[in-house]
Amino acid sequence: MVDVGQLVEQAREGRPRAVARLISLVEGASPQLREVMAALAPLTGGAYVVGLTGSPGVGKSTSTSALVSAYRKAGRRVGVLAVDPSSPFSGGALLGDRVRMSEHASDPGVYIRSMATRGHLGGLAWAAPQAIRVLDAAGCDVILVETVGVGQSEVEIAAQADTCVVLLAPGMGDGIQAAKAGILEIGDVYVVNKADRDGADATARELNHMLGLGESRGPGDWRPPIVKTVAARAEGVDEVVEALDKHRAWMEEHSVLATRRRTRAAREIETIALTALRARIGTLAGDQHLTALASRVTDGTLDPYAAADELVAGLTGE
Repeated sequence: MVDVGQLVEQAREGRPRAVARLISLVEGASPQLREVMAALAPLTGGAYVVGLTGSPGVGKSTSTSALVSAYRKAGRRVGVLAVDPSSPFSGGALLGDRVRMSEHASDPGVYIRSMATRGHLGGLAWAAPQAIRVLDAAGCDVILVETVGVGQSEVEIAAQADTCVVLLAPGMGDGIQAAKAGILEIGDVYVVNKADRDGADATARELNHMLGLGESRGPGDWRPPIVKTVAARAEGVDEVVEALDKHRAWMEEHSVLATRRRTRAAREIETIALTALRARIGTLAGDQHLTALASRVTDGTLDPYAAADELVAGLTGE
């Protein structure tokens, strides 16, 4: 058992080992997880969470590193959650983003944590919401969440970030194909990276056209800007930071930020509750009542929905 209060205090002082230990407790679903979350709750709410998403190869890690540099120049403490895909065989992950951002490893104002998805779809690790809380409580002003890079399916980042940045790059085939699965519906800021390549202007024009299709924004609504960057040379990164600052200011002015955070908290509560219910249902795998319900469904005397209602009623005591 660890001293959670002491760990939280050390994390607030900026000690990276304490932050790492707290996130490890989260990832490992420690029995002390509830104690950790209770201790962190009064300390959260100050960090600005920025999600970066896009298909593999668009330069998410390089862009994240460039943003870290820009925010550090402005004197802000930065936390980075870089999510890597897990091996379907070993369950491990390469965690290569730590390698790409090694230039920030010795900076005490930057905390970088790689997390494996462990089979969780949607571009994020299941423990990401709690890990964000740890970094928030640890005093990070900005938290950058870089997703796996699974392309059209990684829209889950929109539910976890205050502002979502969608990256595209020229020469990646049909750069706007993500529109088919809604990735163009989740972005608050769009970045065309590797803008020194041929086709960057065309990609930006096509993106602008796609964003304008069916647009139903009213006066005062946020229109996502399109910023061209060469992240490897830090070109255009200041413009991205400016766009992020403008979006945050707009959200605060229109009470959108508070609404997004309430929605995020609601999703987190729902996920925790569903996980607990699944665990309870899992213990019924060999239960005689569940077996009896299955037999009645099989012989046609009960439909599966009625059986499920009966099972839920037994779990909830209703």
